[in-house]
Amino acid sequence: MLKRLLLILLLLSAYTSIAQQKRIQIVHADNSTIDEEKFPGATILLGNVYVEHQGIEMRSKKAIFYKNDNFLKAYGDVILNQGDTITQTSHYVEYNGNSKTAISWGDVILKDQLITLTTDTLHFNRTKQLLYYQSGATIKDTTNVLVSNVGNYYLQTSKFQALSDVVLTNPDYVLKSNHLDYYTDSGQAFLYGPSTITGENNFIYTEQGFYDTKNEISHFTKNSKLISGNRELKADSLYYNRNLEFASATNNIQLKDTVNNTVIRGGYGEFFKELDSAYVVKRAVAITEIEKDSMYVHGDTLLITGKKDNRIIRAFHHVKFFKSNLSGKCDSIYSNQQTGITTLYKNPVIWSENSQITGDTIKLLSNTKTEKMDSLKVLQNAFVIQKDSAGFNQIKGRDILGKFIDNELRDINVIGNAETIFYVRDENTNELIGIDKTACSSIHFKLKNNTIEETTCFTKPDGNTYPPSKFPDNVRLFRGFVWREKERPLSMEDIFKKDEEIEEKAELKEKFTKILEEDKEKKKAEKEIKE
Repeated sequence: MLKRLLLILLLLSAYTSIAQQKRIQIVHADNSTIDEEKFPGATILLGNVYVEHQGIEMRSKKAIFYKNDNFLKAYGDVILNQGDTITQTSHYVEYNGNSKTAISWGDVILKDQLITLTTDTLHFNRTKQLLYYQSGATIKDTTNVLVSNVGNYYLQTSKFQALSDVVLTNPDYVLKSNHLDYYTDSGQAFLYGPSTITGENNFIYTEQGFYDTKNEISHFTKNSKLISGNRELKADSLYYNRNLEFASATNNIQLKDTVNNTVIRGGYGEFFKELDSAYVVKRAVAITEIEKDSMYVHGDTLLITGKKDNRIIRAFHHVKFFKSNLSGKCDSIYSNQQTGITTLYKNPVIWSENSQITGDTIKLLSNTKTEKMDSLKVLQNAFVIQKDSAGFNQIKGRDILGKFIDNELRDINVIGNAETIFYVRDENTNELIGIDKTACSSIHFKLKNNTIEETTCFTKPDGNTYPPSKFPDNVRLFRGFVWREKERPLSMEDIFKKDEEIEEKAELKEKFTKILEEDKEKKKAEKEIKE
């Protein structure tokens, strides 16, 4: 019986000790009084009030303490400390010892080792170690100033969650959002929803992303774009290093240059502002506006370097290009905007209307002031083929030089071992009347509306015009003749297709055209029979 009584006393003693630990402790006050009429059940503490409760200390000029409720109201120059983690000053604090929650009012200033927070009203949940406000606050650290209407500060993770009209001001930029998670220890910010970052030389928009404010590194993952000067970069995923002024982009990238009227698209790209360079792969295409038309250039890799007046554009491997009246392909392209020279390397071919141009190397020269086409150079094994319903018109020589006026080819010079085959037709009836075959050292053609008006042969010309039926089959095609029509891109989409796909499309078109021609001939024959 005695043992049982001692055990009960020990348990009661332990419970009392624990209960005392959980209650607010009055450490000091100069004076205390009771006013049951105004503050029933409360003790009024006056002068240098100092209280403690499970790790916090509170000092004030006056306090109303409700012992039974374990509740305290502190007035006048209130200072609240939680160990060495936070220090807070305010005009007024209500503290509940049971729920371990505090509400502070009036010029609230809270400091920890990383930030200073100022607001009018601040809530503190000590159990969750969560501070929050709903009437606006300003947070400062060593680098940034953050303002928002609503916010939560998680002390254990140093995470600050700012909501509604968030503005983060840095010496180099201003960040705006409606939802920002900011880690005060690392300076890392996570953005949710429409957000902008405005710097002196650039502007960023995103709807989701990450920004390292200390190292100036960011990664944006939804509807993101970076605007710098006259260039706008968009992508599904966008990485940016502000210190290096370097960006990399992934999926559905688009780099738009409003000054040069160019757009570059692809699946992955890297961009250096200081070098004025862009590197793009994965369905890479450069789109240039030319006199109310667009030129599309595709290659496995696109590389653009240099400023506007000294820009160089390179396209590597499996290069194809398309414009409404011009298309072509080669292994690689080198275009120098300072000189206005664009060079096509390795098995190049150009198609224009019903003409095909090939050679070892093809150079297109444009006027750097007007940006109009100036001239064409086909170097080594130059060959021009134009399809005729009865065969192929052909121009062959070592080199071919062409001159453009107002973007129209007006002069052609065939230099070295020049040879031609032309199917001559009646100007009125378009009936085939002969086939002309000529060979000489060089030939000069004058053209108008893509039609040869004048031909001049130099040095020992040798030629003849044959009746169509008398022209031998074995000389109808020059040596080295290759009709590459099946490789020809017929639309912008074709520049991304493999040659086999384009050839299949060309074969289908050829079959369909043949069927239409046969139907036309049948209808013509039926009409003649009826007549």
